Formats: sequence, C-alpha cells, structure tokens
Amino acid sequence: MEPRETRPALSIAHPPETLEGWYALHQIFSVVPELTNDVSLPRVDSTQVAATIGEGEEGWSAVARLIGSKSDYLVVHFRSSLDAIGQAQDRLAALPFMRGLRTDYSFLSVTEAGLYHLTAKLAREASARGGAVGDATYAADLVARAAAERDTQHIRRRLYPTVPEGMSYVCFYPMSKRRNPDQNWYGLSLDERSRLMQSHGMTGRRYAGRVVQVISGAIGFDAWEWGVTLFARDPLDFKKLVTDMRFDEVSAKYADFGDFYVGKLMTETSTTLP
Repeated sequence: MEPRETRPALSIAHPPETLEGWYALHQIFSVVPELTNDVSLPRVDSTQVAATIGEGEEGWSAVARLIGSKSDYLVVHFRSSLDAIGQAQDRLAALPFMRGLRTDYSFLSVTEAGLYHLTAKLAREASARGGAVGDATYAADLVARAAAERDTQHIRRRLYPTVPEGMSYVCFYPMSKRRNPDQNWYGLSLDERSRLMQSHGMTGRRYAGRVVQVISGAIGFDAWEWGVTLFARDPLDFKKLVTDMRFDEVSAKYADFGDFYVGKLMTETSTTLP
C-alpha cells in the first residue's frame, strides 16, 4: 500500500484508507428470443457458466434467476485481477445461449474494506505528536496495521467472499454518498465519518448469521460509488436489513441508492481462495 501525500492530521478532505481484494463484475440480462433463430436454445445453463468461465481461476461465478424484475438473470463474477474479470466476461459471451440474451446493466467494482476507524486513529496520533498524515511515521504505522487487518478472518471474508452455505437468495444494488451543499459526505471530518460508519456497521452486525454482505468499491469504475451484494436464507431479511440501515444517520442523510435486483441462485458454486 502506497501512503497518501502528507496532509494536516485532521484534514476534512482526508479519505479513509482501504483494503482491496477480488475484482467483481455484476451483469444483468434479459431473455430476447427474437435475437436468435434457434428455437431450442436454452435460456441459461448455470452449471455451464460456473464450469466454463471459472475453471482453474481464483474466485467464482454464479447465476441468479431474478424475481420481480424487468430483467431475467444476474451473473456475478469475482476474480483476482481485472484481466481475469475480462476473461470471464469474454467466456460468458461466447456461450451459445448468450445469443438470446440482452445486457441490461453491468457494474464493475472491487471488494473493499474501509479502514475508517484505523485512519482516524492514525490521524489523531499524528496530530498528538506534532506530525502530519502521510509523514514517515504515519506511513510506517499504516503499512503495519493495515497488514495486520488484512490477515484477520473478518477482513479476509470481506475481501475474498464465498457463497454462504444455504443462503440461496441474493440481492444486489449500487449506492453512492451524497455531495449536496447541505449534505456532503465528503465535506465531513474524518472523525465524524468514522463515527457514522461505526454506528452503521453495528446495525449490520445484528443480522449476523441471517445476511451476508459483500461491499465492493466502484469509485473510478462506475457512476455509482459502491455495490452491495447480500445473501440470505429468507428474502424478507433483505427488506428488514435495508430498512434498519436507512434509519441510520449515515444512510438517512448521506446515501443514495440505485435499482435493486433480487433473485435466487440457480446452482451451488465452488470457490478457489487465494
């Protein structure tokens, strides 16, 4: 991890450090029979998808049949590099049944763990010793502490997710933080953003064992800033979790949401971890 440029320790503009894992691509498709003259064309063979585009690589791909959406399928890929995501995309496009599908939406991102609490702590420590964010001491502490964070089981689950056993329902949506003049997330102090995100995380922890959440960062990759992928045994837990989180201050004041896609995984998938 490269240290950021030296700045005043409690600079309002100072962003949180992040850890990144697998690249992610979410693709939304609709069945369009008139796109092909092959009347026997299968719609989607999920086993073929998992076997063909995921063979011999770190990560996995899975197909979900969307329910209650104008689109029909969600295909999600997790891979160790952007090039590997491109290869998975190409392999999927080459499968015969893809001639009968139209791409409605795609979302490129990378799994992310935001280190708000750690970044704020290091900034306070830099201020207390009369230093600055990004100086040599800060940079050395950041490398050591971020490496320790990456090695924890909690962070590894976030960066290298697996399909949770028995959780066949999936929900995906993109989101961003607001930048309105009176509701600008990026204008808040680092300590304030850290406080709000810590409270937000506590809401999610109440759903441990019921919902597994994968956060992927898309700043620089998409118009939306993050993607959220949820897995659950009971789809009602999607509604309950998102409702609770919208009453958190961080969401109530600063979050904008895109379209929601909900469905059910069509097959079990295997995961190769790094």
